[in-house]
Amino acid sequence: NSVILLPALSPSPKVQGTHPDCSIVLQFQEREVECLERIRSESQTPTPSGQEGCPTEWDGVSCWPALPLGQSRAVACADILNVFKKSEGLIQRNCTEWGWSLPSPPYHSACQLETLSNDTEAKARHFVTMKVLYTCGYSTSMAALLLAIGIFSCFRKLHCTRNSIHIHFFTSFILRGTAVFIKDSVLFSDESIDHCTMSTVTCKAAITFFQYSVLANFYWLLVEGLYLQTLLLLTFTCDRSYTWSYILIGWGVPMVTVGVWVLTRLQYDNHGCWDDYSSLYWWVIKAPILLAIFVNFLIFLNVTRMLAQKIWCPDLSKSHKQQYMRLTKSTLLLIPLFGVHYVVFALFPKHVGMDARLYFELVLGSYQGFLVALLYCFFNGEVQAEIRRNWGKWQRSMESNVFNLATQDFTA
Repeated sequence: NSVILLPALSPSPKVQGTHPDCSIVLQFQEREVECLERIRSESQTPTPSGQEGCPTEWDGVSCWPALPLGQSRAVACADILNVFKKSEGLIQRNCTEWGWSLPSPPYHSACQLETLSNDTEAKARHFVTMKVLYTCGYSTSMAALLLAIGIFSCFRKLHCTRNSIHIHFFTSFILRGTAVFIKDSVLFSDESIDHCTMSTVTCKAAITFFQYSVLANFYWLLVEGLYLQTLLLLTFTCDRSYTWSYILIGWGVPMVTVGVWVLTRLQYDNHGCWDDYSSLYWWVIKAPILLAIFVNFLIFLNVTRMLAQKIWCPDLSKSHKQQYMRLTKSTLLLIPLFGVHYVVFALFPKHVGMDARLYFELVLGSYQGFLVALLYCFFNGEVQAEIRRNWGKWQRSMESNVFNLATQDFTA
């Protein structure tokens, strides 16, 4: 018996712009398609009389080309990412009168197939726990932000450019939380769906909305920094002359960026649900975010310098110093807090530090909106004073009404 040695199918096709776990599945699917195409082609070609043998067969892992009766064929372990611990093993099959023999030795023995069942179950439990945590985080943040928007909207004395920017910033967080819930419901609500091959308009729209909300979140943080710098450079005022410029930066730049990204994906990389972060086209989204963080970092340094100068300025009144400090301490805390982890993780490949990345982006990131509501609204002395003033006014009004009712009853 002669033995024919073949590679598993080389070179293995590269699936670009796909999560590593899905790349494994998609590469096996591509191998299967190639093998089935070969089988269809051979079935249309008549076999010469007297040449008995085994037809081409796909066994779920490797493609076994047609072989004459009595011969053997060996293939190497499939060299697909890290499915196998080693790839130098060989699997052999014989062509017998009953057809192809079973692989010898079996794949799991020859190629030392990784056993991932326990690890997969542990990861599944870990992700379920993280989903519960970030769901609670986004729900808490959205409730706090909606209450903060209501406070800024209801009290007329709080209506000014500064608080208008805060409302837009809060809205971007609400959109981000909503986008996360929509994305989860579209991509992961049905466990029977193959997420590696899923490619629908609905899932692409969900990912697009999510990317827009993330971009808007970072650019409204940039607007907060720009506005703070403008106040320090000019004067502490509620001038509305720059409001539309801020709106264009906060909502317009993300809209244009996402539009370019969508057109790029449709033209050059229109596969899957566009939720792959290894694609080169992901830089269409990542680069503007890094730019916003970098500009905010420069603003952070410049504001710190100007604030130090103004605080030590003897001509500045105490009330102005307090106004500067009240807004500055919140923004100066948020700029590094929101940007540092993104810059750190953006400089490393997506698979490096995955657990830490998920924890920061999903769990801690889900509570950022709650932190923003605390700093800009609930811990704001001006807001607290206005609430106390209106609460006292309402109490006096209620007491007056009760007194009037009691007086009417007495006189009657």
